[in-house]
Amino acid sequence: MMQPLVLTGQVVDITNLPIHLKNLFTAEKLHYQPQPPAQGLYLLYEESGLALAKAGYKGVVRVDFVQGTARHRRLFGGGELLSRAVQAKNQPLVWDATGGLGRDAFVMASLGLDVVVFEHNPYVHALLADGLQRARADEQTAPIAQRINLHYGSINLLEPTQKQIPLPDVVYLDPMYPQKQKSAAVKKEMAYFHELLGTADADNDQALLLAAQKFARKRVVVKRPANGVVLAEKTPAFQYLGKTTRFDGYIPL
Repeated sequence: MMQPLVLTGQVVDITNLPIHLKNLFTAEKLHYQPQPPAQGLYLLYEESGLALAKAGYKGVVRVDFVQGTARHRRLFGGGELLSRAVQAKNQPLVWDATGGLGRDAFVMASLGLDVVVFEHNPYVHALLADGLQRARADEQTAPIAQRINLHYGSINLLEPTQKQIPLPDVVYLDPMYPQKQKSAAVKKEMAYFHELLGTADADNDQALLLAAQKFARKRVVVKRPANGVVLAEKTPAFQYLGKTTRFDGYIPL
């Protein structure tokens, strides 16, 4: 059972919080206190947005599609290998089944694609919803963010016959794997996420890949480190290779 996290920060009236935070209070996954907890992870609500923080540590993890890396990529390009892997030129509908911080979903939406994002962790979902809300309020990023449709849950739990969400041409997966970059920001981010989500789960990876192959109409694309092992020990049908990253492709079942 996941222990509720503390929310702290600039909260004047809990009843006026965004819906993604209200839902956490309703589900008893969050409680408010004016000061940060003495230890562990907590959510920090500020004018600059919702963030994941850790008691006693500097720095936070926040979803930001307006500034930083997302802004640089939007202005100067990027994502060419991902574009080829999902066949963006054909304008596929993409399900991103491992939403996380939404970076690749935003890249795909920047390429003009409609992206349905699934995130099963309630706190990561709230971070992502908060980032999308701010992106939709910015005139530069609003057209991109509007192409992203966020859902709370996992494709593992979806019925194959469900009709509420249009079926995807492509299912995109980026399951957690150990990061080898030496960047302090990456280390902090992954340390926080490993503490929140736990490490990679081989059984879940297998179930996720199977569900993706059942739902995809054209292909499943899995992001891996360039020298990393294949997902769920399953050999891909094709690959797109980059210097630090590769995309493994699988045929639908």
